[in-house]
Amino acid sequence: MKAKVLSIPVQDQEKALQFYTKKLGFLKKVDMPVGNDSRWLTVVSKEEQDGVEILLEPAPNHFEPAKVFQKALFDAGIPWTQFNSENVQEDYDKFVNLGVEFSVKPTEMGTVKFAILNDTCGNHIQIVEML
Repeated sequence: MKAKVLSIPVQDQEKALQFYTKKLGFLKKVDMPVGNDSRWLTVVSKEEQDGVEILLEPAPNHFEPAKVFQKALFDAGIPWTQFNSENVQEDYDKFVNLGVEFSVKPTEMGTVKFAILNDTCGNHIQIVEML
């Protein structure tokens, strides 16, 4: 068994697509309509185009418990998920220059350096560098 798709709930799929591709540098992989103005919309890392796909999931718009859970995590400052980084400081600087907002600037803690960004679609996302 292996992971193929990671789901991130988003409030606006088109806005999420623009953020994840134009700001974070992911590539669009699949974009198919699935009804109710929703799409099966995935992005992948440029470095691992055959790796795990990130599904930009519109669940918060169609399933109230998903919306409540997403908001509770966001309000508490808890990241929905994390992405690995080769250099958190470089990624932080690049993303800030692109207008990405961070709730936590690069911080070292034990064997990791991390930062937490706002994906503009209802989620905090943590980027992590193993030291």
